[in-house]
Amino acid sequence: MTGESGEVLTRIADGVGFVTLNRPNAINSLTRNMVNRLSAVLTDWAHDDAVRAVILSGAGERGLCAGGDVVAIYHSARADGVEARRFWRDEYLLNAQIGRFPKPYVSLMDGIVMGGGVGVGAHGNIRVVTDTTTMAMPEVGIGFIPDVGGNYLLSRAPGLLGLHAALTGAPFSGADAIALGFADHYIPRAKLTEFTQAIVADGVERALANHTVEPPPSNLTAQQDWIDECYARETVADIVDTLQHHGSQAARDAAKLITTRSPIALSVTLEAVRRAAKLDTLEDVLTQDYRVSCAALRSHDLVEGIRAQLIDKDRNPVWSPATLADVSATEVEGYFAPVDDDLKF
Repeated sequence: MTGESGEVLTRIADGVGFVTLNRPNAINSLTRNMVNRLSAVLTDWAHDDAVRAVILSGAGERGLCAGGDVVAIYHSARADGVEARRFWRDEYLLNAQIGRFPKPYVSLMDGIVMGGGVGVGAHGNIRVVTDTTTMAMPEVGIGFIPDVGGNYLLSRAPGLLGLHAALTGAPFSGADAIALGFADHYIPRAKLTEFTQAIVADGVERALANHTVEPPPSNLTAQQDWIDECYARETVADIVDTLQHHGSQAARDAAKLITTRSPIALSVTLEAVRRAAKLDTLEDVLTQDYRVSCAALRSHDLVEGIRAQLIDKDRNPVWSPATLADVSATEVEGYFAPVDDDLKF
């Protein structure tokens, strides 16, 4: 049972359904075809008594999934935006489907796991990271806002660690992912094959008991004091100012990174994380995500950010508005307005 393009490979072995995202040359970045294929497979397996558990992994050595196909988003945004909206709608519905999947859903979040990779991995009920996991929600670097339900997790991380991850877009480790609430179990990469074989032979619980190890200390947790202090400010500009004047070099480095990001994306992200904290369910946050993403599609900065990072690769985006001070509250509020095709679950 494989997708027509071979971008999603599936098989069932002794009651365990294996799903492999199969675009290794693109670090398994998600296409709409992949999203819809994965959704169809999960729909089948949820009701198939022959499948007792699902294991999600990524082909190749580089990672589970580097995100969505951002270049396709760029071309859609420059046209009429229809394909981008269709992709996000299908993707967010899949994220919710994963969040409520009725059987063990084991996501092997090995290597690079960013953006859309978080969406297919971190909403599962059994989330595994490794010593090679590099996770991030880096959207602000391309003029976009964390989506795929990421703000549901970011807003519920200890203290203000999630806000730090969202506004910097900086990568974090598997140990950090567990500390932030993006993952549950730590298994060395070298043991993953043995672990998946044990799931088939012994079941999920016994396999976890025999292969999970204590993660190393979280680097983010070790910095929570200054993070909680600095990110408690009212606006992004206030946060950056506090970071810049903090005694910690790590805080000043965070400020330097944030100032390279899209001012409007940063401002909307701060508001999105704060609103997500007050929303009850993953579905509620995904509904917000869809509204925000549709607004971003109409913005200058999404096209410009992708151009600078992935099309021309000059790494020199010209943001508009150009500074945090130029972003108005009305502009930010506009990102949260309902859309004609609001998500329904």
